[in-house]
Amino acid sequence: MQFSEILGQEYIKSHLTKSASLGRIPHAQLFVGPEGSGTLPMAIAYAQYILCNNSNGENNGENKSCNLKFDKLSHPDLHFVYPTVATEDVKTKPKSIDFIGDWRAFVTQNPYGSLFDWYTVLGVNNKQGEIRVDDAQEILKTLSLKSYEGGYKIMIVWMADKMNTPASNKLLKLLEEPPEKTIFILITEQEEDLIQTIRSRCQVLHFGGLPENTIAEALVAQKQIDPKLAATIAHQAQGNFNKALHLLQNDDNSYPFDEWFVTWVRAAFKAKGNAAAIQDLIQWSDEVAGLGRETQKKFLSFCVEMFRQALLLNYESPSLVYLEPNVEKFQLANFAPFVNGNNIQEIFKELSDAMYHIERNGNAKIILTDLSIKLTRLIHKK
Repeated sequence: MQFSEILGQEYIKSHLTKSASLGRIPHAQLFVGPEGSGTLPMAIAYAQYILCNNSNGENNGENKSCNLKFDKLSHPDLHFVYPTVATEDVKTKPKSIDFIGDWRAFVTQNPYGSLFDWYTVLGVNNKQGEIRVDDAQEILKTLSLKSYEGGYKIMIVWMADKMNTPASNKLLKLLEEPPEKTIFILITEQEEDLIQTIRSRCQVLHFGGLPENTIAEALVAQKQIDPKLAATIAHQAQGNFNKALHLLQNDDNSYPFDEWFVTWVRAAFKAKGNAAAIQDLIQWSDEVAGLGRETQKKFLSFCVEMFRQALLLNYESPSLVYLEPNVEKFQLANFAPFVNGNNIQEIFKELSDAMYHIERNGNAKIILTDLSIKLTRLIHKK
């Protein structure tokens, strides 16, 4: 992975390469950034820079054989841990190493890929990905061995916030007493979901979302599309290069989230004092409850953004609006007056609570029905 292939984040590139060249390499670093900001490709490029003894700020040094190994993510001293689930092939106690072939293909195809994209590869259905204590035990076993090439060993933990408590505690012990010449790079989008004792033992680097012009230029250069289309997609992507790629391929949502959202808010609007409309909400809740938990969480995140877009329209900030549901006879501008300062905080709270309870394996049908009934009151709040 060449640093020149990573979009933006020039300060972080410079910081990492200079510190590595000077031999000032922390044993544990935490890369924090939103989806599509480049945390994973940056971690891989940084690992390559260290393991291959590259210099001058780029991964094209004299050690060609080492650099070639990174093209297929097959360097023996580079290790990965990431969330997994039980599948048809791995029925019990899944570990990252069980899916290393799928992982390498996934990252090679799109190093900016999201957690939801990875779960799609795994086919999680109604399960939720996790980094378990078996992974932590595998880390301990792997790092206890000498490096193959006599230098550093690097462990990249992608989506480290998905570690369960036993795994977090075991990793904490490793961070407190790390093996010699071992480097940990933890990656997360949700810094607060990591236990404080792990965060306190890492040097933290924060990544920002990518500028629109950076995304647009990359789309033109990599996909040879019209600059005007690239600029439109970059605006809609909101700093997320992975989302820009999905928008370009017209597969940003494999599910009709906008249709579900419109059906939901229409039924909630009609339901005040209308028993028949309540049945529509219950039916809607049944349908969404039948989806996988990760899809439910992603849809609720989409709803949060739709309410935010409606609020921006209501407060006359159309330049900040980038979403418009493609549903017949529905215009966000007509819906916007029902989202205001008196109800938006409560709506956000209810959506956040629903995501929290679904993530913790609550009964989705009950959670979504409760959320829907509450929306009928909030959406009419003056």
